Amino acid sequence: MKSIKSVYKIGNGPSSSHTVGPYHAAETFGARYPDADAYRVTLFGSLAFTGEGHGTGKAIRTGLPGIEVIYNRDVPEHELPHPNTMLFKAFKDGTLVGSHRVFSIGGGSIRFENESSDEDLELYPQNNLSEILHLCHQRSVGLAQYLYRVEDPSIRTYLKTIWEAMKDSVRRGLAAEGILPGGLGIERKAKLLFEKRCYNESADVAMNRIIAAYAYAVSEENADEHIVVTAPTCGSCGVLPSVLYYMHYDRGFPEEEILDALAVAALFGNVIRTNASISGAECGCQAEIGSACSMAAAALATLYGLNTDQTEYAAEIAMEHNLGLTCDPVKGLVQIPCIERNAVAAMRAISSVNLSRFLYSTRKISFDEVVATMYQTGLDMNEKYRETSHGGLAVLYGADH
Repeated sequence: MKSIKSVYKIGNGPSSSHTVGPYHAAETFGARYPDADAYRVTLFGSLAFTGEGHGTGKAIRTGLPGIEVIYNRDVPEHELPHPNTMLFKAFKDGTLVGSHRVFSIGGGSIRFENESSDEDLELYPQNNLSEILHLCHQRSVGLAQYLYRVEDPSIRTYLKTIWEAMKDSVRRGLAAEGILPGGLGIERKAKLLFEKRCYNESADVAMNRIIAAYAYAVSEENADEHIVVTAPTCGSCGVLPSVLYYMHYDRGFPEEEILDALAVAALFGNVIRTNASISGAECGCQAEIGSACSMAAAALATLYGLNTDQTEYAAEIAMEHNLGLTCDPVKGLVQIPCIERNAVAAMRAISSVNLSRFLYSTRKISFDEVVATMYQTGLDMNEKYRETSHGGLAVLYGADH
């Protein structure tokens, strides 16, 4: 497996596959052909179908000013090497001087066809969670300890930077008001959720309301194309920060423990990324929200000091009950149902941990098995439910509004 640094990336929303990845692809391509006087990129698959709503063209033109962006919706997905395919071309005096096909593979990562990258460097000798847990049991170490022994010594500084960016996105989102861009007329709700205490509110209701407010805050920042952290994607960026922000600021868990939780969450995200997918265009929203829910459950289990088996079970429950979740953003915007979905997943992560604490010794399904199931389910899923806005809410809501 590769470094967990491939899981968390800081960038502008609203979509890691549709904005963060294409931005870096355009920037990289431009740097390869600095003497060209014209550039063109053709977008295929999910990038073509939902790229306009996701702001893909804007992100690409930010990375490479002046580039012409073409949306090609005529090539069927099964004829593409990846659902998020880009064809970049560079010209000099009207002559083609360079051409590369680039894939936005999820979580803000890109791959130039037939090339390797720094992210391809294999760091972990273990390839799945079962192998990792076996080693942890053999050496009597926890998951965070295991990770710190494998990663570069700078990993702690990296996690600190990620945590600061996550906190900033929560704070900005809680303070912001107004209508989100895109034409749906969606009003920001995080501030209202955070401030509107229910009459006679119980502790459990207060916790759920506050965590939901934090999740809305980050997701609304993402929808407004502001800076967020992929965790593991932009579309699911509100789940993990909302849980950790609550545990730190409302429950008093120290920052050093939060960083350990972030590390373990990334380890689970890395396992999913390695053995399945975190891309909604490839496997539906189960790959994004399901993965984020698993990561948040693993992080929370770590904060609570649960053992490795309990942590695995919490993450497994979280993924299992997101299986089959479709990605059908209305008008190609990361707003309906995406924002609300982040809040629901954050609360589901907490429930998953509560179940795992007591029932882990009775479990039948491993985390690796549910990840493999998620991947196969995604491959079997009709492409109209994989971030094309051709099915589900994207069609039904659009027909009535």
